[in-house]
Amino acid sequence: MTTPQGLFVTFEGIDGSGKTTHARRLADTLRGQGRDVVLTREPGGAPGAEMIRRLLVEGPPDRWSPETEILLFTAARRDHLERTIRPALARGAVVISDRFADSTRVYQGATRGDLTALVDQLHAAVIGVEPDLTLLIDMDPATALSRGLARRSGEDRFEEMGQGFQERLAAGFLALAARHPARFRLIDGRHDPDTVAADVLSAVRAALPLPA
Repeated sequence: MTTPQGLFVTFEGIDGSGKTTHARRLADTLRGQGRDVVLTREPGGAPGAEMIRRLLVEGPPDRWSPETEILLFTAARRDHLERTIRPALARGAVVISDRFADSTRVYQGATRGDLTALVDQLHAAVIGVEPDLTLLIDMDPATALSRGLARRSGEDRFEEMGQGFQERLAAGFLALAARHPARFRLIDGRHDPDTVAADVLSAVRAALPLPA
């Protein structure tokens, strides 16, 4: 008996764009269809990676240099990959991750210094995995920032870098999507939540393997 094919889906976008909400909605919809779904996040998604998460998303904006952040994110991602993503895909699950390597490429590689080469080198050396499908939720930076800060989650370090930073992030994500059109699908986050959820599901349906 062959193992069913898994699918690795990631959500990307700026802070407050609705990624987390729509990752959850997608997971609920697919589970309702009888699929094995693992909903996870970055940084985090495994015990060790969750410990590193607190170092990255809490504290003052200048807590770490971009280079240090890249190393911490990569360490968390390796733990996430080993303990959560690979085992789930091996058994044929749909893995839905709220952020993955594209966030590091944009947040640290493209918007806080020209560190893209360093991000790519580390990714190739210790991660070596890309999603099957990446859903980029495009959102007005000012609106998204107000949403993110309103949550008062205690994980506001990147939101506290300000609107200018969010605008650079939005441009960085769009540029990355343009470079990888086969993998990225652009979702208009300005629509109402039900419309966004329908657009997300439509984009995923075409990539889904047949149920076992």
